Amino acid sequence: MKTTINQVKQYEGKTVTIGAWLENKRSSGKIAFLQLRDGTGYMQGVVAKNDVSEEAFQLAKNLHQESSLYITGKIVEDKRSPLGFEMHVQDIELIHEAVDYPITPKEHGTEFLMDHRHLWLRSRKQHAIMKVRNEIIRATYQYYQDNGYVKIDPPILTASSAEGTTELFHTEYFDEEAYLSQSGQLYMEAAAMAFGKVFSFGPTFRAEKSKTRRHLIEFWMIEPEMAFVDHEESLKIQEDYVSFLAESVLNNCQMELKTLERDTSKLEQIKAPFPRISYDDAIDLLKEKGFTDIDWGDDFGAPHETAIADHFDKPVFITNYPAEIKAFYMKPAPGRSDVVLCADLIAPEGYGEIIGGSQRIDDLEMMKERYEQHGLTAEAYEWYLDLQKYGSVPHSGFGLGLERTVAWLAGVEHVRETIPFPRLLNRLYP
Repeated sequence: MKTTINQVKQYEGKTVTIGAWLENKRSSGKIAFLQLRDGTGYMQGVVAKNDVSEEAFQLAKNLHQESSLYITGKIVEDKRSPLGFEMHVQDIELIHEAVDYPITPKEHGTEFLMDHRHLWLRSRKQHAIMKVRNEIIRATYQYYQDNGYVKIDPPILTASSAEGTTELFHTEYFDEEAYLSQSGQLYMEAAAMAFGKVFSFGPTFRAEKSKTRRHLIEFWMIEPEMAFVDHEESLKIQEDYVSFLAESVLNNCQMELKTLERDTSKLEQIKAPFPRISYDDAIDLLKEKGFTDIDWGDDFGAPHETAIADHFDKPVFITNYPAEIKAFYMKPAPGRSDVVLCADLIAPEGYGEIIGGSQRIDDLEMMKERYEQHGLTAEAYEWYLDLQKYGSVPHSGFGLGLERTVAWLAGVEHVRETIPFPRLLNRLYP
């Protein structure tokens, strides 16, 4: 019977065959302990000299790290194992012998590991991070499908940008100028006018020359857009969605969180509703905390966001930012033309902004004024004006950065470890 490590509990007392790689081994006298992985999990194979052929025992003692093999044996309960089971090996068939595998159990530098990212993904910690990422993706689809959203895929090549072209990758589209998308939002607004509630999930690109632990050049965004939904309703959806993600990771990634040594008590606190603070009050709070360099109208940097989040010790919405530092499409707050109906969700523990959202302008004349103020060309954005011309309604949306969310929920310091093959300012390999 052929199976996988994550399914062995179904075969207690039975003999099975598993295709696996050798993660590590140790041997002593007449017994060898093989640490096996197959992509679904990790398990120990115990090779006793008296239970296998001489050839199989010698093979077990001399296997090299990351050699691939078919291993056959009896599944027995082992309460000391995180899996709860181990294999008493009966036979080993070598598929491929790996020699001089570059990533050994010793310590390696970050640049070395990044150069070998294609192999580093096999390590326990990186494997656990990717499994958390996968769970967040799975839970995202479940949340939006269960709540009546339609998945829509916006284009990656665009003739214009959602928030200005200063940090976009420029390319040629035959005889036209084009950019790699920094957000699918404008297209999702069009989709919301057709389907009501929609979401996208795809790659976005920012030509931002930043080397911080929070930034990637290529990253993935989840961008819901909702017709007939105001800013307050959108905030409730955001906190409900993030709470659902945290609960899903807690319930379905227990072994991975243990591997990552994540303090799960922090994740248990991620439950709606989340605290809120206005931009005005956030400025006052920062000044009280000794940030004398911040003035009304300034955008917040990482130290400011961290200080605000630390004050609440759970995710916090910062609402109603100045219109001058936000995108052209955000709706002004009632009675406050200087601020807009928007919010950033700041994660605790220093992980910074994970969501940016707003209520969108739904008035044609106001949008035309914003076009003039921001120097937007009618040719590039004519189609977007049609959304205000034909059946405009109140609508809101937001974008969640997948990699920052993975870093936060998994407790990973740098976002470069939260995507399979990161693209950084100085890295396009492998």
